[in-house]
Amino acid sequence: MPVPSSSRLSYIDWMRGLACVLMFQTHCYDSWLGGNARKSKFFMWSQLGGTLPAPLFLFLAGISFAIVIQKLRDKGRPVPQIARTTFRRGAEIFGFGLLFRLQEFLIAWPWAPWSDLFRVDILNTIGISMMLMAVLCWIVLSVTGRRLSLVLGSLATGLAISLLTPLFWTTWRPDRLPWPVESYINGVHNLGQPQPWVFPIFPWTGFAFVGLATGFFLLSDWPRRKPISAFVLAAVNGLILIYVAQWFDHRPARLYSVYDFWHTSPNFFMIRVGLLLLILAGAYFWCRWGPGLWVFSPLAQMGQTSLLVYWVHIEFVYGRLSILPKRSQDIASASRGLVTVFLAMLFLSIVRTSWKGHGWQKLAWMRKPADA
Repeated sequence: MPVPSSSRLSYIDWMRGLACVLMFQTHCYDSWLGGNARKSKFFMWSQLGGTLPAPLFLFLAGISFAIVIQKLRDKGRPVPQIARTTFRRGAEIFGFGLLFRLQEFLIAWPWAPWSDLFRVDILNTIGISMMLMAVLCWIVLSVTGRRLSLVLGSLATGLAISLLTPLFWTTWRPDRLPWPVESYINGVHNLGQPQPWVFPIFPWTGFAFVGLATGFFLLSDWPRRKPISAFVLAAVNGLILIYVAQWFDHRPARLYSVYDFWHTSPNFFMIRVGLLLLILAGAYFWCRWGPGLWVFSPLAQMGQTSLLVYWVHIEFVYGRLSILPKRSQDIASASRGLVTVFLAMLFLSIVRTSWKGHGWQKLAWMRKPADA
C-alpha cells in the first residue's frame, strides 16, 4: 500500500517542532540560569522536560525510517538495495554528527579539550540508530516480507536494548575498550564512569526501534483504514506502559544489582515510551481537529528543519556567541532569551524552506516524512 501524502503526516513535523521547543527551553535555562534560580523548582521541571527531546527525535527518526523503507518497497527495490540506501543515509547523519563535533571544537579552540571531538552526541546516535535499523530490516526482509515481522522484530530489539542498558553501564561494562569506543556503548566519555549527558547506544537507540515498530504499525492496513481507532489504541497503550512501569518500579524485588531509575532503568524507558505514544496521539488529533495546522504552525514549520535549528541554536546558547552571559541570569531574563532563540530559529527555518532546492538538501535529514 502506498505511503500516505505529506499532508496526512504533518503531525510528525509538529512533533519534531515540539521536540525543538523542549530542547530550546532545556538548553537555555541550563546555560543561562545562575544563583538561586538553579536551585528552584522551575529549573528542576525545566530539566525534567529535557528528558523528552532526545527520545522524541529518535522515536520520530524510527517512524520516518519505516516510511522510507515502505516507499522503497512500493517502488519494487530489491532488499539489498533498500539496505544499502537506508544504511548510507544513516552513515550520512553519523558523518554530520562528527562534523558538528569538529565545528564546536574549532569554534571553542584553544580552550576546548581534544576529548570533545569524541563526545557521543544526539546526531551520532541518530545516525547509528539508522544504520542499526537498516541492518535489522535487511535481516527481516531477507527472511520474510511480512510487516508484522518488522513490527515484532523492532519491538524486540528496543526491549532488548532497554533491558541490557543497566548491565552495560555497570557489571558488564566493556572497560577494556578504548574510551572513545566504549563511550558509544555506555557514554563513559573520558571520565571513567558512564555520563548522563552523553547519548550512547544503550539506552538511546531503543527509542528509535520503538519508533520503527510504530511506523510499520501505522503503515499497516487497519490503521490506514481506521486511523482514529489506531491513535486511540496508541494512547491507551501509552497509559498502560506508564502504569505498568510505575508498578514494576515500586516492587521490592530488583532485577539488577545496581538500579538507577533516571539513567538506566527499563522502567523509566517504558514511561518515556508511554509518553511518546501519548504525544503521538495528541499531536495527530491536535493537527486533525485542533488549531495545530491552522493557517501557519510554528511547530510544524520548525519541525521541517530540525537539524538546522539544532545545529545553529547550540552556538547561541552554549557557545561563544551566547546571547546572554552564562550561569548568571534570573528566570525572567533567561525566559526572554528563550523567546529570542525561538523566534530566531523560526525565522531561520522559514528562510531555509523558502530556499529549498538551493543546495541545502543534505541538511534535511529530518524533513517531512513523505519526502524522506
